Amino acid sequence: MSAAAAAPTVVILDRDGTIVVDRHYLATPDGLEFLPGAAQGLRTLREQGIRLVVITNQSGIGRGLLTVGQLEAIHERLRQMTREAGASIEAIYLCPHTPEDDCECRKPRSELFWRAAAEVGFKPSEAVVIGDKASDIDFGHRVGAKTILIAAEPGSTMTGDGPKPDYVATGLVQAAEVIQALAAGR
Repeated sequence: MSAAAAAPTVVILDRDGTIVVDRHYLATPDGLEFLPGAAQGLRTLREQGIRLVVITNQSGIGRGLLTVGQLEAIHERLRQMTREAGASIEAIYLCPHTPEDDCECRKPRSELFWRAAAEVGFKPSEAVVIGDKASDIDFGHRVGAKTILIAAEPGSTMTGDGPKPDYVATGLVQAAEVIQALAAGR
């Protein structure tokens, strides 16, 4: 298999709206709730030998709506929930800035991807980016990864002139099926 068609070994996941219910500036671990099928999807990915990394924009910190300590508690709870589901998250990377800060770490910019690739140890061609927003898909395209859009409705896709995902799934279970097909060369 060529480098361009390498089997996926790592999945880069957005957090809110992809793994857990988007609570709009979640400030406590008590509000974390897996989306339907997310626990099963994470477990299936792990069973496939896929490494899981979360990269998330968390502008609530920059907006003063939560502290780094609060976010660390939320992420510790997310790790615990994921372990209880039979999977594990290798690393979580976050951008604490607002869009107005114009930083290099906020998706769709790629600083956090390159940091994750270096620290976790993977090549862009081995990564699949899964997210629910255009910025996640743009982020994946910028780094040369395959992309999967989590769309709430079956058959829906992004409209307009924005980035087009390589695949569309209704949740992490279906995304895991897509990744299994990619790994099998289908």
